[in-house]
Amino acid sequence: MQLQEILYTQGFGTRRVCAGLIQQGLVQVYMPNEGPAPVTIVQAATEFVAEGLRFRVQGVDWPYAERAYLMLHKPAGTECSQKPSTYPSVYTLLPSPLRMRPQKAAVQGVQAVGRLDQDTTGMLLLTDDGKFIHRMSSPKHHVPKVYEVTVKHPLDDKQVSKLLSGVVLDDDPQPVRAAACEAVSEFHLRLTLTEGKYHQVKRMVAAVSNRVEGLHRSRIGGVSLPADLAPGQWRWLTEAEIAAVQAKA
Repeated sequence: MQLQEILYTQGFGTRRVCAGLIQQGLVQVYMPNEGPAPVTIVQAATEFVAEGLRFRVQGVDWPYAERAYLMLHKPAGTECSQKPSTYPSVYTLLPSPLRMRPQKAAVQGVQAVGRLDQDTTGMLLLTDDGKFIHRMSSPKHHVPKVYEVTVKHPLDDKQVSKLLSGVVLDDDPQPVRAAACEAVSEFHLRLTLTEGKYHQVKRMVAAVSNRVEGLHRSRIGGVSLPADLAPGQWRWLTEAEIAAVQAKA
């Protein structure tokens, strides 16, 4: 694949813009046979094998990714929306190429897999793979999501038992059950859900006569939010993590 086409698929602009970046000497490619330092390429039509390619654009290193799969530590005071109403969008935390990747399967750039409320923190997945978004968002697949919940009133065994046996929410006569639930401490509840109803954690906790004061998603499927990924930071998912986050309960 031509280098200008590779840059285009990775969100660096139109093909003309990508060709211009290359011709201006702003693109380097890591070539194992040439040593550890990247080599500047100035011919936009230079051919490379895209899979496994690593390159540098304007001083920033990038891996080639046919599809982008990311993990973001969502901070409080941000909205999971391209057009936020009150708070900054989580998408502003990502570099432009990830937000500008060409449209694939009706998805323009990376999109959040599900949403977290503006005051909720923790693990958020983003991708430009429409099938992955559908799979992760579908309640049929029962992908567990773990939430660390700070509550207003002291927890007791009765509340935990009710959350495990099922509570009725005001918009659904069918009881909603936690896949797992434990009182980590007097005011810290660890709740595992396999569904994604609107404000589900807050409404379930309210249904057992308590109130959510703080909410943090710590795990999706078989992958936990890394301790060294600070709020507002993102990183690529590994192949093993892509498989693990889809693990069913």
